Formats: sequence, C-alpha cells, structure tokens
Amino acid sequence: MTSTTERWNGMGAIVGDGGVAFRVWAPHADTVVVTGDFNKWSESANPLESEGNGYWYALVPEAKTGDEYKYIITNGEQVLSKRDPYSYLVTNSVGNSVIYDHSAFDWEGVQAHCPPFNEMVIYEMHVGTFNSVDGGVGDLEGAMERLHHVLELGANTVQLMPVAEFAGDQSWGYNPADPFAVESAYGGPDALKQFVKKAHEMGIAVIQDVVYNHFGPSDLDLWQFDGWSENGKGGIYFYQDWKSETPWGDTRPDYGREEVRRFIRDNALMWLKDYRMDGLRLDMTPYMRSKDGSSMDIPEGWSMMRWIADTVREEFPGRILIAEDLHGNPLVTSTAPDGAGFHSQWDSHFVHPVREVITEIDDEWRSIPAIVEAVTTDYGDAFARVVYTESHDEVANGKARVPQEVNPNDPSGWVAQKLSTLGAALALTSPGIPMLFQGQEFLEGAWFRDSVPLDWSRDENYAGIANLYRDLINLRLNRSQSTRGLTGQNTAILKADDEANFLVFHRWAEGGVGDDVVVVVNLDSEVREKVDIGLPAGTEKWTLRFNSDAKHYSSLFGGFASYDMESYEGGLDGQPRHGNLSIAPYTVLIYSRG
Repeated sequence: MTSTTERWNGMGAIVGDGGVAFRVWAPHADTVVVTGDFNKWSESANPLESEGNGYWYALVPEAKTGDEYKYIITNGEQVLSKRDPYSYLVTNSVGNSVIYDHSAFDWEGVQAHCPPFNEMVIYEMHVGTFNSVDGGVGDLEGAMERLHHVLELGANTVQLMPVAEFAGDQSWGYNPADPFAVESAYGGPDALKQFVKKAHEMGIAVIQDVVYNHFGPSDLDLWQFDGWSENGKGGIYFYQDWKSETPWGDTRPDYGREEVRRFIRDNALMWLKDYRMDGLRLDMTPYMRSKDGSSMDIPEGWSMMRWIADTVREEFPGRILIAEDLHGNPLVTSTAPDGAGFHSQWDSHFVHPVREVITEIDDEWRSIPAIVEAVTTDYGDAFARVVYTESHDEVANGKARVPQEVNPNDPSGWVAQKLSTLGAALALTSPGIPMLFQGQEFLEGAWFRDSVPLDWSRDENYAGIANLYRDLINLRLNRSQSTRGLTGQNTAILKADDEANFLVFHRWAEGGVGDDVVVVVNLDSEVREKVDIGLPAGTEKWTLRFNSDAKHYSSLFGGFASYDMESYEGGLDGQPRHGNLSIAPYTVLIYSRG
C-alpha cells in the first residue's frame, strides 16, 4: 500500500492508494495551489508546499483518476492558471488537465515488438487523415481499423506523426502544446495504447514521432509558466536569449537547464515505457544542436540527444532511435564520445537526388552518378539511414507526391506510374531502412494536407501498384528466403552507364545461394536489349524475382519479357563471371542467385 506520510516520487499527478499527489516545478512562484473537481475548484483548499528546490508538492486524498485540475500560481501580483506540464490527458489544448493513471491500462501481456533494424520497413502514418470518417478528423480508433492494410502490404513498422496535444483538432502534429498528453481529438492516451496493443498483436511495431526542437507556439501553457521571464522570452522552460529563436516560434527549450533536460528525457522514456512504443523519431534534430540547422552551435542540445540515446540503449535495448537530421553527418549515428548515439537518421543524400533524377523531364539529364551516390552513401552501418522517396515533408511545403512531380498533367499515367515505382524500388533495394508515406502505395495524388483524408478508393483502383509495393517489401524482408542480401551490410556497383541511364548493383550479407541479389535499373525510355553485366562468383542460374514492368501491376505496363539469367565464365565489370539480360523502359529487375 502506498504510504501517505512519505513524499511520493514522480512529477505531475501521481496516482496512489491514498489519493493523488501533485508535484510541479515553478521556481519563481510565491505560492502554488492545485484546484479541480476534487475540491470544487477551490483556489485555497489544497496549497502545495515548496520542497526548497523549485519544486512544489501536495497530497490530495480526495483526488482520483478522471478528475480535472489546474495549478494556480502566484508570482508577485501575477495570478496564473496553468495546466500541468506533465499532463497525460487534457480536455483540449486550452482546457484542463485530467488525472490519468498509466498503470490502469490492461496490456494483457502484449510487449514491444521492434524487428531487427535490417529487417524493418516503415510506413509513416498521420492519424488525422489516415482513416477519417465523412471527411472529419481521423482518430486512433479509425486508424486501428485500417492496420490490416499495413499488414497486408507487408510493412512491419508504423511511424506515427506526432500525437501530443496540439492547438485545434487538425494539425501535422509538429506544434505540441502539451508534450505528455495524447491529442484529445485522436482519442487520448487509452486510444493510443489500444492502437499500439493491436499493432503488436498483429506483429507490427510502432515508432512515435516526437518534437523537442521547439514547443507550441500556440495554446502553450509552458510559456512563462511561473510568471518569470527575461527579454520578453518564454520563461523557465525556454532559452531567454538568441537560442530561443526557431523557424516555428520563439520556443526552443533550454537544453542547458537540468529541469528542462529531465522534462524532455522523461517525455522520451514515457513513450517507450508507458505506451510500449518500439522507438522514437526525433523531429528536426539540427535545430536542437544549432540555432538555424547549420551554424551557431548549441552544444547542450547535442548532449541532450546523447543523454536520451544512452538511456534508451541501456534501458530499452532493441528499440530504435531515429533522427531527422538531413545533413548526412555520421556523428548523428555514432556512439563515439562526440556522437549523438542515434541508431539511424533520415537521409537527404538518398531522397533528394533520387527524386531529382526520377522527376527529370528529359532522359538526357538523368544522372546515374547521382543515383550511385544515393545508393552507396554509408554512415558506418548500412541501416544507420532511413531511405525513402516520400515523407510528410517531401509531399508538402511546395512539393507534391512523386507521380504528380513526374507528370503534373497526368499523375496516373504511364510515365508517372513507371518512374514513381522505380523510385520506390530503389528505396526498397538500397542499403538502409526503407520508409513509405501513407497512400504512396496506391498513387495518392497532389500534396499532403492535414485536412484532406486519404482516398481509400485508390487502393482498389490501383490494386496492382499496391501489389508491386507488396512484392518489393516481401523481397526486401527475405520472406521467400531467396533475397537475404537485401538485409545485408554489403553493396557494390557492378555497372553504371550514365549515357545509357543504366545501373546494376549487388547486395549481399554473406554471399551465396539465396543471399546474393543483383538489382538492375533502367532509367531510360528505351528498351535495353541483351546487355552484358558482370556477376559475382557462382555457377548457379540467377532467378528473376521481380520485374516492375509486369502487366499484373498495371494495365499501362508493357509486360516486357525479361528472363532468368545464366551465369557464364569470363570476367566483366570487375566480377569473375557475366550474364546477359534485357529490360523494359523505366524498369527495375531484381535477381537472386539460385
């Protein structure tokens, strides 16, 4: 039984057998009172006692789970009404905190389910648009109802765009008002736990996108929380000088302040512990480690990230930490003393050149060297990068979905279908952790908006394209036990012909039958007939596992007859043997040995 005579550990509303204890950090407050349903919103009945270190504490025996509450903070003549910074549940972004007990949810033994990083395919999902009803705001229950689509597609990991409480009901989620609370319009914390539980029961991992480079900026009770600030800035949770400024508001957290560092770390660990998430993706980490993403370093931001990474590696081994860094800095995924310690990072050195090449109007300007660099970029571990052609950022902010970028006048036509799926095939065969953005697999059009739901009729209308993605994912994850090389560390370029827009690369783990994979890419509008290519050692025939021009993927495709390859004596392209193949325009072929 919880003692009511000793102070309880924790922050926010701490639920125990003898009521609820409240602890809040307000170092400049003169007084703090907790008011709520349990005391009929009295502003004097339950004062908190200063603990002498900036924290205030009180035990309220009458308080219980489900009660709404707030803190009344005085600082001189200021009287402030504030939600709890550690609120796990709020009525809305301008409403009240609600007492919530994480231990009350029944997980029925369901645990985290993170696959090995080299066997991970991520599906990025925005809850508000993934499965909305009648054009309204989608919620976690509705998203859970569509998880079977992710399972059938073959992806084994969902990455949720931020779900922390934000202003209003529609948002991308990158404007957290209450970082510990789950968005009320999405269903709150129990709905998120049900989503994660269901996903894990289906064998799908869940990664949570979190935002620590700024908070808010609107509906932000953290702003001047206890009435103190300097230079007109945000007070105790934020920098009070030039370091406060971000592209999203003047609300960069003060990573140099111990209480703020612990607030952020506690938040990161909450998703892994209380929601049993399989990992975290940290938004725009360059703006944690510097003022503008490239200059004016903030060293304490770097050390903040490393503290989180070290803690996750120690307390949650096997979970994944992903940085949206986009600068190709190997230190982001390094565990050396000067590294940030992430497991993987979003790789701009893949997405930007690949999109540029596949959306080029004229074949003459397509760059095979750019694709070679995109395929072979290495941060010391093949899976220390996340590779993709579509993400929420890449299909908005002035950019559209890849088919629309390929041909704005006919985004469902032959060229758009061929080149967008070629880009996806590159992402799913190159070294790295591949990621798709919701709807990519059925040619969702235009650009991403938080007010426009996915058009699920396209899943039926473009079922063949979805099957193409499914086949690629199954090969990427070696589900037929014939393409293990796609889960391996090793990559070699076998042929790179810039004039012919032709590329061949080899992927392998240990090599041999069922392991060696050769990927052939024709980025030209012309058929390539009887091309000789070098092949690794081994006399076995090379079996064609995938042909992106197959008619069953689209009625617009040519169904060009590419075949298995014989392996012949005689070296070529620096390899000990050679083979011969033909390939359709804008097509990817995948071969495996044996």
